[in-house]
Parts: sequence; C-alpha cells; structure tokens
Amino acid sequence: MSAATAEEVRPRAKHPVDEVLPAGQLAVYGLQHVLAFYAGAVIVPILLAGAIGLTQDQLIHLINADLFTCGIASLLQAIGFWKVGVRLPLLQGVTFTAVSPMIIIGVNAGGGVDGLLTIYGAVLVSGVVTFLLAPYFGKIVRFFPPVVTGSVITVIGFSLLPVAAGDALLRWDPKTHSYSASVLSQDANGNFHLAAGGWKTLCLALGTVLFIVVIQRLFRGFIQTIAVLLGLAIGTAVAWFAGEAHFDSVSSSSWLGVTTPFHFGMPKFALAAIISMVLVMLVTMVETTGDVFATAEIVGKRVDGEDVSRALRADGLATFIGGVLNSFPYTCFAENVGLVRLTRIKSRYVVATAAVFMIILGLLPKAGALVAGIPASVLGGAGLAMFATVAVVGIQTLGKVDFNDHRNGIIVATSLGLAMLVTAEPGVSTLLPKDYQVFLGSGITIGSIAAFVLYMVFFHVGKSRGAAIATTASGSVIGLAQINAMSKKEFVSTFEPLFQGNTWIIEDAYAQRPFEDTQDLRASFQEALFSASDEKQRSLIASYPDLGSIEVADGEVGAASSRDRAAIMLSQLRDDEREELSTLTAAYREKFGFPLITCVRETASVEQLVAQAAVRLENSRQQELVTALLESAKIAGHRFDDLVAEADPINTARSRMATTP
Repeated sequence: MSAATAEEVRPRAKHPVDEVLPAGQLAVYGLQHVLAFYAGAVIVPILLAGAIGLTQDQLIHLINADLFTCGIASLLQAIGFWKVGVRLPLLQGVTFTAVSPMIIIGVNAGGGVDGLLTIYGAVLVSGVVTFLLAPYFGKIVRFFPPVVTGSVITVIGFSLLPVAAGDALLRWDPKTHSYSASVLSQDANGNFHLAAGGWKTLCLALGTVLFIVVIQRLFRGFIQTIAVLLGLAIGTAVAWFAGEAHFDSVSSSSWLGVTTPFHFGMPKFALAAIISMVLVMLVTMVETTGDVFATAEIVGKRVDGEDVSRALRADGLATFIGGVLNSFPYTCFAENVGLVRLTRIKSRYVVATAAVFMIILGLLPKAGALVAGIPASVLGGAGLAMFATVAVVGIQTLGKVDFNDHRNGIIVATSLGLAMLVTAEPGVSTLLPKDYQVFLGSGITIGSIAAFVLYMVFFHVGKSRGAAIATTASGSVIGLAQINAMSKKEFVSTFEPLFQGNTWIIEDAYAQRPFEDTQDLRASFQEALFSASDEKQRSLIASYPDLGSIEVADGEVGAASSRDRAAIMLSQLRDDEREELSTLTAAYREKFGFPLITCVRETASVEQLVAQAAVRLENSRQQELVTALLESAKIAGHRFDDLVAEADPINTARSRMATTP
C-alpha cells in the first residue's frame, strides 16, 4: 500500500473538543459544570418572581422550567444540528442582561401572571429576531465596540445592585408566608430604622457576602469557582438554624413534574416590551460572540463568522423555546467558560452531560422547592457579590477603550449617568406615557440605547474632527483627521519632542498613515523605534542627557526633558544626592559608552533612581542597550500623554482627579 493510500485510510485524530470521554469522567466533569452554573441559573427566576409578586408555587415552577430549558439550550449549543450550535463546550443560561428589563415589563403589565405573560411575549419575539439576525450579525457587530459593550455591561451590574440590595433587606412575613416585609422603616423625619429582628436579616445578607469572599480568598481551583453556590448553601444553613429559612413547600412538592408549554397561559405581546427585549438580545449577541472566541482560544479550535452565526442561532432558538416552556432569554455562561480554562477539559460532551443533569433537575419539583426556600436576605447577599462582578467585567471591557479620545469619555459618562438617573430615581419613568416606561424606565435599556446612539453620532454620522491629540506651536488643538492630513514637515514639527529631537522616528511613523485612532498613532512611534537599525537606535540612546549631571541645566535639555526631570525634582537635588547620582551615571557611561536612560516619571524618588542605577551597572552591555530602548519608549509614551493633555485639558483633568488618591 502506498504512503498516500495509507494516509487516506488512517483515521484522523479527533480534536479534544470532539472527544467522548469515559462515562465516569463525563459524569464527574459534567456535575462540576452544573455546580459552577447552578447559582447563576436559578437566581434570575428567583429575583423576577419576588419583583413581580409571584407565589411560592409559581416560583418553583419557574425554577424547574429554567433548569429544564437550560439543559435543552446547552444541548443545542454543544451538540447542535443543521446550522444551529457552535459545537464548543459552552453552557447556556439565562442572561443577566434581561433581569432588569423583564422586571420593568412585568411590573408595568400589572405584575403576577399578567406581567409574566407579557414578558414571555417579548421573549418569544426577541428569540425569533435573534435567530434571523444571526447570519448578518457579523456585519453590524462593528457598531458594538468595547466603548458600547463595556458601558452596557457596567450599567447592567450597577442597575442590578439595587435589586440585590432590596432582597437583602427583606424578612419573612408569617401572614403572607413570603419574604415581603423590609427590615428598614422610615419615620416622619425621614430617618431610617431597623425593624425588630432586622439585625438578624442584615447580618445574614452581609454574612453571605463574607462567606463568598472568604472562600475566594482561602481556596483555589474548583472550590473557588463555586464560591457563590457554597456561600448560598452556608448562608441558608445559618439562616435555618436562626429560624429564618423556611422549606415547608419541599414536603408538599411532587417528586416528578414536567413543565408544559405555556403553563401560565398564552403570551401577551406589547410593542414597547418587545423593543426592550430585542435591545437586550442585541447586547447578548455581542457577549455570545466574545464567549465563542474566548472558548475557541481556550480549546485551541479555529472559529469563523459562520461559527458565530451558528452560536447566535442557538441563542435565538433557545430563547424562543424559553418563551414556550415558561423560561427566559438564553446566552453562553461566562462562568463556565472560565471553568473550561481552569480544568482544561475541552470536550463538548462534558457540557452535554451537564445539560442532561439539568434536564433531570428540571423534572424534580422538590429540587426547585429546596432552592425556592433560600431566604431573601441570603439571596440578596449573593446577588450583591454576583452583580458587582458583572460591573467589574464591564470596567475591564472599558479598559480596552482609548479615553484619550474625548468622544469615548462622553459616551461612557452620558450612558452611565442616564442609566443611574432612572435606577436611583425610578419615579422618573412615571412621568412618561405608560408604553414608554418599559424601555425608558429601565437603567439598562436607556443606558444601552444612549451608548449605541452616541457611538453612532460621534463616530459614524457626519464629519468628525476625531480625538483631540496634540497642539501646534501656535497653541491650536488638532485631531486625528488633521494629523492624517499633515505634511511630513508639520508632522515632524508636532511630534519631535517625543524622542529627544531624533526626527527619523517621527518620519518613519509618518509613513504609517492613516492612523485609525490615538492608540494606532502611539503604536506607530513604537514600531518605528524598535524596527530601526542598530545605528539609528544607538544614535537615539546617545542623545539623552546624563541624569543629575552638574553641567546640565534644565533649560539646556529641552522642555520635554525638563518636564521628565521635574517628576522627582532632579534640578533641586541636594549636594550629596547630586554627587552620588553624578558618580553613578559617570560610571555607567564609562562602562557602557552611552548615558543612563531611565523613565524618571515611573520612579518614586531619587533614592529609588540611585538604587536602580546601581543594579543596572551589573548588567551586560547588550542587556543595557535593550533596556535603554525600552526606557526611551516609556519616556516617549509619557511625553505623548502630555501632548494629549495639552490638547484636551478638561478630559485629562477629570481622569487625573479620578485616579488621585
């Protein structure tokens, strides 16, 4: 048999994603996913039920329906069929993005079952829209950059915190057999007081937060991933011993129960509610896209636009099924993406096994009743930790945003401010017609709309000057568009101070026009520096002045270098400090043949500068050449920031005030 023929008949090795593990391993790893996922899975129906006034029995049914549909949704994503499902180890769960809008929809529709049916109508339509938009989403995803998605996710976290705080202050009402009476009361003077037994409720909420933090601090690995679940379990156990947890419904619940389509009645369709939920799903589609690429990177499998479309179709179909089976909108759960990274178990069949476990749990009303018995105070404490984490994810996303571009600052500030307006003062929404209260009375929705609209206005509508990046010699402010239109002479004149008068770096950077944004411009200088010839790089290094030299006055090194030296007041050294630094820099130059280059703006004091110089004297010449280039790049980075600060002083001042301790 020829080598080619042998190669053709030899079975191809399966990718780890498609590997079917032994049954025992599938069960153990699948259960681990369920445990990591469980708290996040059940918290949405619990929060929603409390907010719109559902009964304990209705809540139990919601929990079971949620778990059952989570299992189906996860099978769609991990196993897939036709063009549905990305076939990666992605677990599906109810998106937190939808919590606040669903509560608003439910309350404005009258609460209770009527509110629930209006929610389901919006969920059904949003699922269909998501499914139909999936093939085209790649074309519109560019309109959801980090400045939009980061703003939305941050707003979601902040908007959900009041919901968790409200739960944390609820106590058991023996008359209604539910957690409905707040432990806080307000007197005629506007002062707040804790009701009888209020300290117990408050301690349970704060104790749950403490349990979660302690578990996160003391443990690693799998235990750390289920910190919220363990915090709920411990908090509930403490509450039970304190007489604050009630599980009367567990004994009366059936062992087996099946959620039937439209259990609560036929859905009701309201235009405002539908618009609100479609907006939620647009944001969720961006999150799912990020989760798909993150998971693909973790498992080492290449994905493309078609894979993203398959994942989004699964989201849309699962959301539609959720509306039919009495559940809610679905998306990939980031918690389980992290678990895949942590465990390095890449098989999608592990997630499929977890999905089967969830379907089984969804058929056990007693399990739902057990979860429904978690005290509101404990649930609120866990919610504080979970929703604050959502806000942190948003802040991390905003960390990718170029805030030197003042437009991004305006987008984030305005969307966050409007969202907090209706979150802190919900009564504002009552000034609007009832139909508009649904999506303009939700902090998440109005924040999302504001972020998207402002992004379109600033970046895609009309002509924009762009970011305020630098000032000319005459003091006029220039933006990105003007920089891209500059002649080489104008460009060099503007940015010459960055590299101690070495214009060849600026000239090389000029060749990389047009620049997409401020970061692209900054990167062009760095690329020009590090890709230059050895001769040019050594010429740059030789041009820097000796630090602390008696012969060099500030006025002789240029304004940019004077500003650098002023960071630790090199022009005001004591005689002993100047002598010590001068001796070190002279020894450095004698050994290596070029001046000591240090980014003094990243040095806390003269003492630290001297200590670092002494250590660097022990290095090799080649290592110091590399270090000198890196330090010159840092110096140029700070000088570039100075240009931005001078061009956009208001935004820069705000940024510095925000970071000043």
